[in-house]
Amino acid sequence: MAANDARASTTPLIERRSIDYIPEAERHGRLFSQFTLWMGANLQITAIVTGALAVVLGGDVFWSLIGLFVGQLIGGGVMALHAAQGPKLGLPQMISSRVQFGVYGAAIPIVLVCLMYLGFTATGTVLSGQALGQLFGVSDSTGILIFASVIVLVTVLGYRVIHFIGRVASVIGVIAFVYLFSRLISQTDVGALLQIRHFSWSSFLLAVSLAASWQIAFGPYVADYSRYLPSTTSSVKTFFAAGAGSVVGAQVAMVLGVFAAAMSNGQFAGHEVAYIVGLSGTGATAALLYFSIAFGKVTISTLNSYGSFMCIATIISGFRGRLEVTRLQRLVFVLVIVGTATLIALLGQHSFLGAFKSFILFLLAFFTPWSAINLVDYYCITRERYDVPALADPNGRYGRWNLLGISVYVFGVLVQLPFISTKFYTGPLVAALGDVDISWIIGLVLPAALYYLCAKKWHGTVLDHLILPTEQGAIPRANGLAAQA
Repeated sequence: MAANDARASTTPLIERRSIDYIPEAERHGRLFSQFTLWMGANLQITAIVTGALAVVLGGDVFWSLIGLFVGQLIGGGVMALHAAQGPKLGLPQMISSRVQFGVYGAAIPIVLVCLMYLGFTATGTVLSGQALGQLFGVSDSTGILIFASVIVLVTVLGYRVIHFIGRVASVIGVIAFVYLFSRLISQTDVGALLQIRHFSWSSFLLAVSLAASWQIAFGPYVADYSRYLPSTTSSVKTFFAAGAGSVVGAQVAMVLGVFAAAMSNGQFAGHEVAYIVGLSGTGATAALLYFSIAFGKVTISTLNSYGSFMCIATIISGFRGRLEVTRLQRLVFVLVIVGTATLIALLGQHSFLGAFKSFILFLLAFFTPWSAINLVDYYCITRERYDVPALADPNGRYGRWNLLGISVYVFGVLVQLPFISTKFYTGPLVAALGDVDISWIIGLVLPAALYYLCAKKWHGTVLDHLILPTEQGAIPRANGLAAQA
């Protein structure tokens, strides 16, 4: 542990690596930072709004709370399985997709993940803009621009600063949520709300889907924030540290959202931030809550922007074979990413709630199959035994395009179409299910089973052990997988 602390103290404030393999000499950090990072990322206003949707869209309090918790456990388990890959591989999450899709083929799910990041950053920026607008007495649009500037700064600084912000956000979030819960309990009869129990499969499954989709959405980048941990870090402990932080933080936030929506008499939708802060009164307390809401969004919005940068770098390196990202190039990437998300936020800020529900459920259809394929391959087929240097070589072990992985992925997307329910598209079987979107269940189970069966038969030679760059000699940093000196 002392060695880890010494490494952390000598690590530069501004992260110098992008999608590179992290050598053992640069590994640092503690498992508790995974808990605080993901707890801080979830103790925030967008999670409150997600929980509120379960009631706003017709559910009662009691069954909404249970449905949300079930969804947290399912989705959190998927998310945490991805987190456990980080210390073992020392790589960003999406680069490992080259094993299943090929060095070029991995760009297919990565492009869609980038769109997801943009959407989540934009929706979070809307709520943060509302909070900053109220805090500084400016328009929501000005608040959005202020928030975007902060995100650019933190994203450029990188890994260490992101974890620090996560720890601070956890402390601020716990204080703010304890206060809000105390105010909520004093203003409403919680027991009476819990006594209203009208079970409906459609409402229950909606709550499960909202929470599960929330957690699964972290899968494409969760390993980006565990990859600096020493390779000897227990996978089981990493699983529980990241998973527990995410599940606890999200469930607490969503519980608050459920109760707030239930007592709002229809005043919640469209005024999410103002209504939540209004539970505390006015004056200095309200100002502090507006600050905590904006600060709470810094963590998750930075994760989204950082993840976008990592994905774009991964796509470029796959086709070019060389990618050495300078700090200036990193800044340009981040400015483009955050600028695009900010533009989306400014244009869509007045129709947020309905668009947000449709967005998170629609995009799940495109990256849930990726998650299923990646996890089955890592834990059941290759069993962590990757050839890391080959991930940078289109002519190497994993090739340019892996038709097996791509075919199963396309199947996983298509098989969900009858079950998708969004403003963009509604499948033919949705009405029979009470207008509930269960596509994420189909997208996890069927592609996972199909990939397992096919990969067992046609996967080819599986390595005897994990091959890291240090075992291959010096691998140039330009390849995007730096060797340990």
